[in-house]
Amino acid sequence: MPKITTLLRKTIVERAKGCCEYCQSQTKFATQAFSVEHIKPQSKAGKTIPDNLALACQGCNNHKYNKTEIYDKSTDNIISLYHPRQQNWHEHFSWNDDFTLIIGLTATGRVTIEALQLNRPGLVNLRRVLYAMNEHPP
Repeated sequence: MPKITTLLRKTIVERAKGCCEYCQSQTKFATQAFSVEHIKPQSKAGKTIPDNLALACQGCNNHKYNKTEIYDKSTDNIISLYHPRQQNWHEHFSWNDDFTLIIGLTATGRVTIEALQLNRPGLVNLRRVLYAMNEHPP
């Protein structure tokens, strides 16, 4: 099982511009280190290659765990979670008027918000403060 080297981690952080690729939290305002996570988990044969790696805050990483798809009550279907390497964030998500809540624009967006709890209370509060300081959205 290949390890995530310092150089690979640096590449992933730079590609993500220092933001969680799911909730858009910024590393510079985080209280915990961000993780380089496997989009397709190693437990499901995911490889340690740049195309399968994303920068994730601890909250998103913990909620995602090894999930890749979720049941969507709205469509009565199993829907794949957002894939940062294959999909564009702005096609699946948007911000509400005061930029505190992430809104799902698609089934993929909705299930990802639910599964990863992208609008956790602490994040919403942080977004509110950062928006007032002109630091959010990133």
